[in-house]
Amino acid sequence: MDKQVIGIIGLGLMGQAFGKRFNVNGFSTLGFDINPERCKEFGEAQTTSSVIKLAKQCQTLVLCLFDSHQIRDTLLGPHGLLTAQYHQALNIICTSTCEPDEIAEIAMQCGAHPVRFLEMPISGTSKQVADGDGLGLMGGDQGLIEDLASVLNAMCTKRMYVGEIGSASKAKLAINLVLGLHRAALAEGLVFGSRIGLDPNILLDLLKNSAAASSVMKVKGPMMVKREFDHPQSRVDQSLKDFGLIRKLADEKKQPLPLATQYIELLESCLDQGEGKQDNAIILEAIRRRGESS
Repeated sequence: MDKQVIGIIGLGLMGQAFGKRFNVNGFSTLGFDINPERCKEFGEAQTTSSVIKLAKQCQTLVLCLFDSHQIRDTLLGPHGLLTAQYHQALNIICTSTCEPDEIAEIAMQCGAHPVRFLEMPISGTSKQVADGDGLGLMGGDQGLIEDLASVLNAMCTKRMYVGEIGSASKAKLAINLVLGLHRAALAEGLVFGSRIGLDPNILLDLLKNSAAASSVMKVKGPMMVKREFDHPQSRVDQSLKDFGLIRKLADEKKQPLPLATQYIELLESCLDQGEGKQDNAIILEAIRRRGESS
């Protein structure tokens, strides 16, 4: 029996991680990205030159794009997939972290075509996804989830249903808010410990075994201790995009986020230093620089 071919649009960190998941779980993959370097990393023989060509060979497409604007343009823009007299039945799994109302609107517009749309942003770094440790947050029709069970199992075995489309993005942003603050707290603790003379390696081990322990310490702690951020699992610019959405939603509800405001300022300082493509564990350096400038 021929392997089912899954299309992946967006071949960055997450797109490549899902490519690995599909390949080890008996699926073939075909990808598309506007960046030739990403296509080369994915394997040029496994890529196509347009989303329309991709859709002609794949019944299920996984979107791993930066934001809702890219998703709308890819699907519904002037040269988008669904504006090209598209008539083939298609399943779309959107893994991007998006503005909830915007992704709900996009899904509704997709409903005018023979397209079934599932929202499934992922909690976890690209390495965690590649290792099968990501958590899928699902929003949409439960019948579609059942129909796509084998595909979803290949992507991530841990999944939770949140509700209608838009709900999963809300949940992902709430999780990312807590996660980002955990990351900043770890960075600040390591910088503090280093300043008062503690060995960062010993301190990280102590933290992992203390009441302060969190999964962030396992994933980001070694990067912070070694101060090595050049092989990102999740980038500064991606975190800043997500926290921009968090701040926008909080402002709409008139909910102050004092800790998140500080975190955004730290991320912006990293961006000012040209560190946008680095792993977001580099927030440690933003905290360190504040001490050196005082």
